[in-house]
Amino acid sequence: MAMRWVALQPLRGGSKTIPDKNLRIIAGRPLYAWSLGAALDSGCFDAIYVASDSAEIRGDVRARFGSRVNVIDRAPENATDDASSESVMLEVAAKVSCDVMSLIQATSPLTRPEDFRIARARFEREGLDSLLTGVELKRFFWTHDAQPLNYDPARRPRRQDFPATLMENGAFYFTRSQLLTRTGSRLCGRIGVYRMHEESAAELDELSDWPIVESLLRRRFTVSRDIRMIVVDVDGTFTDGGMYYDAKGEALKKFDTRDAKGLLLLQEAGVRICIVTAEDSKVVHARMRKLGFEDYFPGVKDKPAWLAEAGERWQVSLEQTAYIGDDVNDLACLRIVGLSACPADAVPEVRDAVKYICGAPGGRGAVREFSDMIRAHVVAKAEGSNGSVSK
Repeated sequence: MAMRWVALQPLRGGSKTIPDKNLRIIAGRPLYAWSLGAALDSGCFDAIYVASDSAEIRGDVRARFGSRVNVIDRAPENATDDASSESVMLEVAAKVSCDVMSLIQATSPLTRPEDFRIARARFEREGLDSLLTGVELKRFFWTHDAQPLNYDPARRPRRQDFPATLMENGAFYFTRSQLLTRTGSRLCGRIGVYRMHEESAAELDELSDWPIVESLLRRRFTVSRDIRMIVVDVDGTFTDGGMYYDAKGEALKKFDTRDAKGLLLLQEAGVRICIVTAEDSKVVHARMRKLGFEDYFPGVKDKPAWLAEAGERWQVSLEQTAYIGDDVNDLACLRIVGLSACPADAVPEVRDAVKYICGAPGGRGAVREFSDMIRAHVVAKAEGSNGSVSK
């Protein structure tokens, strides 16, 4: 009989070092959503639970993940400053039937779906009872009273010859439920360590950690597909979403010159630029004429249908298509293209659906940011094919 795997993410409402830490936005998503999303995408678990004492957190999880995540109340005694993670694991284990429970830490947003998959395969292959995650370190450690812990200073080894130490990074744990219940510990029996990528050593315990981890989250995104066409929504994406009216009642819109330049540079690199909007605005018409974009399509009410027709017309597959949009009417397209993005101020449903969330808002740099990423990939590939070194 197959074992039942359950994942648990405990989320407290209170945080002294970083107020509302779990709901704080980092790289476009709440902190907790990164590791929770990775667990969902891994396909490793029969069920995933979030246990929280905060009604606000429980509501946010339900709104973002729906029925894919089971949300339960966390007992007050297990949500104090002194409460252990094991206390929550035992609380959930008493309610939920499972063979293996995984504890997922929200403060490790750099965890990837493949981390769960590889770790589970090792757990099963080696017949482990529990597993922790760690990062390899080659460092010389000392006590506070200047005593060496792991080497002899008189025979200081070269770093490349120094045996590595594995530092527990706290990203996630696997524990057989029977042993958890019997011992009260997440690590017991035959223990294994899954070594994660070096950047996963970064945790969010202090406010000073925030920009470092956010930079790592954005940096790890790369354009891996050959993009031949980019589709850009207008209101809220190519503009800031505002509607300005003059004394005669004429609607005006605000565009960013740098956004337009990014698209023009991308067009020069050989990528087709398509501007698609549900509205039919004279102002947008004028802007498109000024930029010289021939593939401008106003009044498109069914964007997925337009996307299918455009792909067939120009022989561009969905995998070769990039799309950037900000609102729910873009969701259907964002979910089927090869590369999807949204501005930083897109609605939550869109931010949860896309592959990349821009650091800039709509009409103020988001289109330029996304365009530059794609262009860098196109240029690097062209240079590589010509025998040049890609930058």
